Amino acid sequence: MSAQAGSVDADLRVPPRTWYARSVHDVARDLLGALISVRSPEGTVTVRLSEVEAYGGSDDPGSHAYRGRTPRNATMFGPAGRLYLYFTYGMHWCANVVTGSDGEPSAVLLRAGRVVEGVELARRRRPTTKGDADLARGPARLATALGLSGADDGASVDGTAGHVVPGVSRAALRLDRGPAGPWERGPRTGVAGDGGNGRVYPWRYWLTGDPTVSPYRAR
Repeated sequence: MSAQAGSVDADLRVPPRTWYARSVHDVARDLLGALISVRSPEGTVTVRLSEVEAYGGSDDPGSHAYRGRTPRNATMFGPAGRLYLYFTYGMHWCANVVTGSDGEPSAVLLRAGRVVEGVELARRRRPTTKGDADLARGPARLATALGLSGADDGASVDGTAGHVVPGVSRAALRLDRGPAGPWERGPRTGVAGDGGNGRVYPWRYWLTGDPTVSPYRAR
């Protein structure tokens, strides 16, 4: 990659929201190595993504949208290029990027990455973390390090303000000019039932050998 870990390269592009209106798998692979930055009154935190998971709709028993649209998953139905935030285990937020055609649910879960900007702020948000490699290692940790919450559900990832609480946070995903490097795919972690079958749904993508990739956990 042209950008070195620990720095934020200015020679990056913020793709338009139409860039996300593609296959969830194409977007997932292309997000490996991308930077997501979230600016808030506290400051800016940027994470270089090392691991993501793809989720579909009625064709994917592991997806929130498998049984159709609900108030909880409505953002997942589009338009593409927005954040879909959901609450899990009664305590954590997880962040996804909506993809595909409007009305056809699909999203990429942002599973893990390395904090390359705003490390001190990320440490304050994750005070029990033992090392910096763990600050955004796992989807809940990543969302916490970035300062994302339900207020950001539906916010664009092109740097414009979230529609729920305008101006509270601004998220932007930036792509490097070069390839992210070798990557692998396999079963999604923590997905129960048929959706966790890695032979049928090898829909988790990660950068080979990256120390921030979260450990695989079957369910």
